[in-house]
Amino acid sequence: MVDTAQTSDQRLIKGALARASIARHAADVASVEGLTGLSIGRLATDLGLSKSGVATLFGSKENLQVAAVQSAREVFIEHVVRPSLKEPGGMPRLRALIDRWFDFVSAPVFPGGCFRVATVSEFDSRPGPVRDAIAADQRDWRELLTREIRRAQDQGAAQGKDAAALAFEIEALLGAVNTALRMGESEAAPVARGIIDGLIA
Repeated sequence: MVDTAQTSDQRLIKGALARASIARHAADVASVEGLTGLSIGRLATDLGLSKSGVATLFGSKENLQVAAVQSAREVFIEHVVRPSLKEPGGMPRLRALIDRWFDFVSAPVFPGGCFRVATVSEFDSRPGPVRDAIAADQRDWRELLTREIRRAQDQGAAQGKDAAALAFEIEALLGAVNTALRMGESEAAPVARGIIDGLIA
């Protein structure tokens, strides 16, 4: 007798794994070519899948784009955020977040470097679910920086500066480094590190 419940569960798991694998590849592609460059047909060809199979998993190009944003967010959390949370809150954690971000773009996990930097300008003026997902991810990152700056200030560091404004400056510098590194300007990383050290001193 066939256990229909177990069979259904296995199909759901297989579908979820396939969806995650496709979304991860979509994030790789989008980091170089942009989210608008994604297509169900292109991903199907890249991964040796049927176009109809990919379409069934995502339903639309917009859903695929949102899934790519979510996949990129998970990768960033895995490589930058989660390891940094092992450090004590405040300055140690803030420095860990910044250091791991530098590592993240200096030896890029995505072919195009930082996915967020590569895609945010593409959708900053396009309302809809894709823009909402990118904006939420960017907001969470800046809020994390702001929170750790405030903790560092409570501990006596980075005094006399507005935490939110300082987080904005750091984020802007990190984004500029990613762009410079993609353009072959290897000296940008140490220059930016020096500027950030001065900001949080």
